[in-house]
Amino acid sequence: MLSIRLRRAGTTKKPHYRVVVADSRAWRDGRFVEVLGHYDPRKDPAVVKIDAARAQYWIGKGAQPSDTVRSLLKRQDEATKATAAK
Repeated sequence: MLSIRLRRAGTTKKPHYRVVVADSRAWRDGRFVEVLGHYDPRKDPAVVKIDAARAQYWIGKGAQPSDTVRSLLKRQDEATKATAAK
């Protein structure tokens, strides 16, 4: 089964994450199928850039987003709608 989850990058105590599609049996930072975007929680406000079209493609193929990725997708979608409404 495929999952959409975070892959840690960065140095010690300075993490940032890549949003990837990976086999659910792979290690957290192990092999992956595709990089969908990135997330940097250290910025204020946190930077979230995810290719929503590719994420929807993989969800349509049966990939399950993790709880954190699901909330990041929702946050990015709300920010996009708020920007478009202006």
